Amino acid sequence: MKTAEGLLEEFPAPDAMPKSRDYMFGDKRELSSVAEQGPTSRAFYDALMSEQFKCFICQLTGKDLIVDPAFHGGGFHQSGDGGHLDTHVDFNMHPLHDNWLRTLNILLYLNKDWKPEYDGRLLIKAKPDDEPRAIEPSFNRGLLMLTDDHTFHGFKKMSLPPGVTRKSIATYAYELVEVGSTVPRTTGWAPEEGNVLKKSFARHYNTAVKVKTRFFGSATARNR
Repeated sequence: MKTAEGLLEEFPAPDAMPKSRDYMFGDKRELSSVAEQGPTSRAFYDALMSEQFKCFICQLTGKDLIVDPAFHGGGFHQSGDGGHLDTHVDFNMHPLHDNWLRTLNILLYLNKDWKPEYDGRLLIKAKPDDEPRAIEPSFNRGLLMLTDDHTFHGFKKMSLPPGVTRKSIATYAYELVEVGSTVPRTTGWAPEEGNVLKKSFARHYNTAVKVKTRFFGSATARNR
């Protein structure tokens, strides 16, 4: 609990965090430079990079995993009033390493005195049409989530009072694979709400991002 309190004290303000540029169907800010935000954040980062934590997640999953030391796409995540994250499956290959297969999401929620009427529950399901399992983003709750083609997740639009945001710290663990053994996939969107144009664009989002990345690089690798 002491670590969670310290992380909350060091959590960046929303205007100090870039808006996530790869999330066309959500509203989220993210900052991956966790270790630079203060002593508790540095200690937390070091713990995730430790051999002890590596052994824990390897034993848990039965896979030889490494935690991304640069937290690409991870780090501090924050959404305010009206924030949401449409249902999606995550990108599967690291943006800078074509032999790193994303296998595990590691999350810590830092939402003190979170009220049920705020919602913001993480909704997880195996298929877009399944009934989801809902997980409250409670303070000091940790979540380890296997991520693959069938890990659909997101959260619905929130109604938050002034000064309240949904906060979490995320990082990802990867398995080393043979180059070319897995077809790369960017974030795969399956929005449940929105008009026909939005849902049509979501179906073709993977192709659009491939074109964008070819010319402009990966936005996931830039929110430092």
